[in-house]
Amino acid sequence: MNRLNGKICIITGAAQGIGRAIAQRFHEEGAVVVITDLDEKAGAAAAAEIGCRFERLDVREEADWAHLASVFPVADVVVNNAGITGLEHNGEAHDPEHASLANWREVHRVNVDGTFLGCRYAIGAMKQKGTGSIINMSSRSGLVGVPLACAYASSKAAIRNHSKSVALYCASQGWKIRCNSIHPAAILTPIWETMLGSGANREARMQSLVADAPLKRFGTPDEVAAIAVLLASDEATYMTGSEVDIDGGLLAGSSASPG
Repeated sequence: MNRLNGKICIITGAAQGIGRAIAQRFHEEGAVVVITDLDEKAGAAAAAEIGCRFERLDVREEADWAHLASVFPVADVVVNNAGITGLEHNGEAHDPEHASLANWREVHRVNVDGTFLGCRYAIGAMKQKGTGSIINMSSRSGLVGVPLACAYASSKAAIRNHSKSVALYCASQGWKIRCNSIHPAAILTPIWETMLGSGANREARMQSLVADAPLKRFGTPDEVAAIAVLLASDEATYMTGSEVDIDGGLLAGSSASPG
């Protein structure tokens, strides 16, 4: 406990799922946590349950980041977690042959532009102290191709690479501002619920989706949050430009490419 005592921690897309789990763990570790999300109702509810602050933030919009900077000009940790797959609300194809340019751009606008703006905000909020931790949420899909979610895979690969650019830039300025990326695979968050359902076949569907993972199960948001705590803490001050896979062993073998 208290590994993040007094650190001001900004987390995007934290109304649910991995972001919310990170917010909870950071709070338990003594951080001053600020949940941000586009969904005001869910974000405010999560903040009230955890006991932290909520700020509405559309990660795509420079004006929203400028407002956040006016409210929180200083930060110790920024977690750029907000992201979309592009498959949430429609059945449109996202393969390289049929994906629309509009869908491609929207996924990149949220995932890549949002992370770029978040890193830029973080540098500005950390450089006065000359220290801090930027954590960007990439994915297993940023390391391998995903034929039916090509925009998502492309965006997560961009986040992986941009994290390294940010790390090198900050180091070149003489700052102790670190930037690392986390690469989860199948983590059991609400995004999976429509596929899994709640019927008698739910368990069988779950097992089929993780059959290629050596550990044969979904990961949990808390397991990702544990990695975020490490990267945010002063225990990881020699880690920058690194990527942390949390995938049940999937990338250790030959069954790396998702369907």
